[in-house]
Amino acid sequence: MLGLGPCHHMSEVTAHEEQRRLWRALAKGAAPDWNRLFAGYKSCVDWPSAHYWRELIEAYSEARVILTWRSPESWWESFQKTILAGIDASRDQESLGISLVAKQVFGGRPHDRAHAIAVYEANVEAVLKTVPAERLLIHKLGDGWEPLCSHLGVPVPAEPYPNRNTTMEFRAALSMN
Repeated sequence: MLGLGPCHHMSEVTAHEEQRRLWRALAKGAAPDWNRLFAGYKSCVDWPSAHYWRELIEAYSEARVILTWRSPESWWESFQKTILAGIDASRDQESLGISLVAKQVFGGRPHDRAHAIAVYEANVEAVLKTVPAERLLIHKLGDGWEPLCSHLGVPVPAEPYPNRNTTMEFRAALSMN
């Protein structure tokens, strides 16, 4: 909608075997080849790229960065109903949900609410301290098109601001894979 696509998202990893293979190798410690991982994409959002934000802001030093912020409680509710539910449903110990999110990001304790929220808050703080202010937009749920488009230097679309990747959509996609 903003002309910055195609956009890489976790759904690309689940839909394409080559993407799964490349991201799983990276999660196991392979050296990142960002050009290969993002071949054909103009932007990225969500997992697994969000975990590698430090490396990505270095590799793409001109890229604009958007931190989608929500209250820790709201984040936990969403995480618990989507990503954590996906981790719980996975039988594949090599999945990025388990190997990257559960084990690496949350230290094997993704169900520990206090711990997970502390990890979330520490990540937000690290982004705020690390990403240069002129490259960073803190986008809160409900902010709409204007701040986002201004930050990205693109016109505001005529369409209403989308509401995608809802809990219901996430769970439906999970059951398909």
